[in-house]
Amino acid sequence: MKGLLLLGLLLLSATVQGKIYGRCELARTLKELGMDGYRGISLADWVCIAKWESGYNTEATNYNPGDKSTDYGIFQINSRYWCNNGETPGAVDACDISCSALLQSNITDAVKCAKRVVRDPQGIRAWVAWRTHCENHDLSEYVEGCGV
Repeated sequence: MKGLLLLGLLLLSATVQGKIYGRCELARTLKELGMDGYRGISLADWVCIAKWESGYNTEATNYNPGDKSTDYGIFQINSRYWCNNGETPGAVDACDISCSALLQSNITDAVKCAKRVVRDPQGIRAWVAWRTHCENHDLSEYVEGCGV
């Protein structure tokens, strides 16, 4: 039994390779991926969102029992509107992406989807964490000392 459990854990870790980013590492990566100034949104805003949504963890998930959706990855992108997990009733999949792709250490897919989210009329306000923790705050601490 222990052998089967260990094998299952190994297989799971092989399919999802997540990562917890350091603040500055994330800021540099987001800058490289074109997030600084995208749609007028500062790099500090993006780092702030990632901090409060996932703690910079690409493997973060959060199930929402009310609408039976799940939030995925470093930006906690929701399966009702943005990605496909094959389980959420009435899902839209506006990013045309599997939700599991948002859990990878390489955040290129997560960034592409986040860019799609902010092109929606709600824009950056789609993130409750941004409205609660980032909007109208001095966000300089999120990129301070990062060389970006």
